[in-house]
Amino acid sequence: MRFHFFGVVFLLSMSLFSQKEYPQDVFGSPLEIPLILSGTFGELRSNHFHSGIDIKTQRREGLPVLTIADGTVTRIKVSLWGYGKALYIAHPNGYTSVYAHLQKFSPEIEAYIKKIQYKKQSYEVEVFPDYGELKVIKGNTIGYSGNSGGSAGPHLHFEIRSSVTEKPTNPLLYGYEVRDATNPTLLGLFGYPLSDGAVLNQSAEKIQLNFTKQPDGSFLADKVTAIGTIGFGFNGFDRQDLAANQNGVYSVRQTVNGKTYSEYDFETFSFTETRYINTLIDYVHFGKYRQRIQKCFKEPHNRLAIYKTLHNNGKIEVKDGLSYAVQITISDFHGNTTELRIPVEGKRETVKVNKDISKTTDFIIADKPNNFDLGAAKVYFPSNTFYKDFYIDLKKGKDTVQIHDNSVAAHRNFTISFDVSKYSSEERKQLFIARLDSKNKPRHSRTYKRDGSFTTRTKTFGTYTLAKDSVPPTIKARNFKEKQWLSNYSYLSLEIADDLSGVKTYNATLNGEWILMEYEPKTKTLTYNFDDKILNKTQCDLKVVVTDNVGNRSTFKSTFFRK
Repeated sequence: MRFHFFGVVFLLSMSLFSQKEYPQDVFGSPLEIPLILSGTFGELRSNHFHSGIDIKTQRREGLPVLTIADGTVTRIKVSLWGYGKALYIAHPNGYTSVYAHLQKFSPEIEAYIKKIQYKKQSYEVEVFPDYGELKVIKGNTIGYSGNSGGSAGPHLHFEIRSSVTEKPTNPLLYGYEVRDATNPTLLGLFGYPLSDGAVLNQSAEKIQLNFTKQPDGSFLADKVTAIGTIGFGFNGFDRQDLAANQNGVYSVRQTVNGKTYSEYDFETFSFTETRYINTLIDYVHFGKYRQRIQKCFKEPHNRLAIYKTLHNNGKIEVKDGLSYAVQITISDFHGNTTELRIPVEGKRETVKVNKDISKTTDFIIADKPNNFDLGAAKVYFPSNTFYKDFYIDLKKGKDTVQIHDNSVAAHRNFTISFDVSKYSSEERKQLFIARLDSKNKPRHSRTYKRDGSFTTRTKTFGTYTLAKDSVPPTIKARNFKEKQWLSNYSYLSLEIADDLSGVKTYNATLNGEWILMEYEPKTKTLTYNFDDKILNKTQCDLKVVVTDNVGNRSTFKSTFFRK
């Protein structure tokens, strides 16, 4: 397939955003079909920015995935979640390309990784081949698109990183053609009184602001009256021409009376800073409404390096009797823009909505370690678990502890420890720490068992308790029956499940020899491909052992025949 690049218009639009020149005639397409995106680089995700682009694969799996340039495979990872089956290829020009959620690898790479899987007797593996051990040529098929790992539907997750720093960069910077003449969509505008005594539209609390679309396509907000230090935020999305997906925007610029107060874009970011996304968005609003408001001002605890320009951290000092023309420009990668104008008048007014400060008996000092004894359990927050000081809501139950709510983001893991000394050693084997979901169903939290104490480490607030799991996992055959002839079958399929603590391990043998069964937890299926191993016996004895997270074990045995 011939790969096309943008002409002068693309290069001009790219120069508006990028301070660095990226190669435009080096990398080919990772797929043989037109590139239509279901996810953009830097898109706002749960606790992280999206580090690549998600390319649609026509709602199907098995499309050839091509290496974008000559190179060598430097990393292969197979995992149940995350990127699933993923391939990393280093190129001579200092870049590394990443291909994730694959269905399978090319025959050469598949044979290489399966040899290691059989040696380690594990489906999940991560290997780093020697440089030059697995060379690839531009345009070679290196795998096939799929839906493995944490993918919610068939697509190719594609990245380009620096081979030195491992920082991902926006793949569209390298000349990939994606049709997009559609302006970003603005959904909401919000005003924030930030300083002590600041008021915005007679409110000392955050307030949603009205705006209307103008004949020229821009938006005009109703006039804002304010005093003190204020800031603005918005929520919105971008959409490409050939897709209905609500994707992330590329850049945001805020000006006040013509001067740039804040500007950031998603040219690149580092994985070490990605969790600070929770400081870019209004996390309280997200916890309550599941909407991500992007703040046009930078909080003190925000350590993101995505900002190109900052004046007063994007905060606006409003003085009585003065007027301010605020403009927020939201752009996508191709230079399509949505402009929002906000007239602000400095004016002292009576406060009708006072600042709401919910106080509890417990207070978190963010830069200090914090310990709390809740009776049934003890909770330890290391220093800098949180971004700022706040009153934390902790509640004691008979057998439960409730730790705040989802209005606050934890940046680091905190520890919950339950005293289990009153339980016998046999009882402890079936106990685990669980977080209760919205339906009060216990969800397993990885539990470390030491003497008379159970501990879990988490970043998630909620209600925690000790739960008991005495029921072993279930194992069922899906595509075969006992003593069936399977000569024309290409694979075996089983279903495994555990409805409480969850599946921890599984192991399968055929005639006493370990076999590789691929586990897909989203569909609860185990699959064995008969091509993996040549069987010399007509009678085949299959044994599958599945263990849950507290040690309950089930064994499945079946005999079938093959010629």
